[in-house]
Amino acid sequence: MLELHQFRHSAFCEKVRLLLACKQLPFITVEVTPGVGQLELYRLSGQRQVPVLVDGSEVIADSTAIALHLEQKYPEPALLPADPAQRAQVLLLEDWADTALAAGARLALVQAAALDSQLRDGLLPDATPAGLRSLLGSIPGGMLSGVGQVLDASALQQLRHNLEQLTVLVEAQPYLVGGQLSLADLAVMGQLSLIKFPASAGSPLAGRGLAGLADDPSLAPLWIWRDRINQQLARP
Repeated sequence: MLELHQFRHSAFCEKVRLLLACKQLPFITVEVTPGVGQLELYRLSGQRQVPVLVDGSEVIADSTAIALHLEQKYPEPALLPADPAQRAQVLLLEDWADTALAAGARLALVQAAALDSQLRDGLLPDATPAGLRSLLGSIPGGMLSGVGQVLDASALQQLRHNLEQLTVLVEAQPYLVGGQLSLADLAVMGQLSLIKFPASAGSPLAGRGLAGLADDPSLAPLWIWRDRINQQLARP
């Protein structure tokens, strides 16, 4: 049985869960406890970051490395096109999602969470010690207002522009590259989970999102596209 060491609300862990769902591979999740759990993860994988996938005797860290491992060992359905040009497009889009889109989504989420204690609490890993959870939840939003300014106007504008361009793409075609689901779609969907939480996020986050983005009518086709693929993969 595959074993995914994760933080539930990590966009990169969501990307791996999507990969596993697409390939219909059964797996169990191990929620990493911040601090002590990351030391255990270091002993397992040689680093402290999630996701980490354990596949028999193999331990694979990093969502892209995991994707390539799964594609080689469990090739059906293929998530990298055989056509070289399309394959290059998929890999470029995956890298863009994991870097530029991820940076914008993460900063927007930090800004929102700094002002919303319920959102901060919901985003904490399930295994967060109760004392730490209580401490972080009790910090007044006003004290974190400076953190909320970490996302400047130009960064927010760039994130919105990126989401608008993605919306144009998904309105024009069912998948980002070619005529079938690929790693590019799953990488983008992972990052979108930080902007509008999918049903799989569970209570209290499911259906919530970042004001001004998740509730923008012009971006609605993007969430419809994301949710359609989740349904296609038989995910909530």
